[in-house]
Amino acid sequence: MKFKLDENLPELVREALSELGQDAHGVAEEGLSGAHDETVLQACLAEDRILITLDLDFSDIRAYPPGSYPGIWVLRPTKQTFKAIEALVRASVRLSAVESVRGQLWVIDEKRVRIRDGDT
Repeated sequence: MKFKLDENLPELVREALSELGQDAHGVAEEGLSGAHDETVLQACLAEDRILITLDLDFSDIRAYPPGSYPGIWVLRPTKQTFKAIEALVRASVRLSAVESVRGQLWVIDEKRVRIRDGDT
């Protein structure tokens, strides 16, 4: 899978994804730091990348309907520590081996993953 990491995620997330054999780019390295959310998602669409973010704005299905983008993962750690964020990402990658991500919004916390697709 290919991922785009929002600017609110630590470098540790990219390192964890690389260790898992995933392709990840950060918005900062692409000159998108501070860009409007829609601009970031358009870049994800153009590059066929799943967005990983801590930004709850991306969980608004009226503004960003599932099915319109390659996928969005909104991480909701109880504590915003590097370790907690990394654990959510690693668990989500494992889940994506059995659950399709394409065109879905995943809201991920320590206890569950809420999945919305274009039909819900």
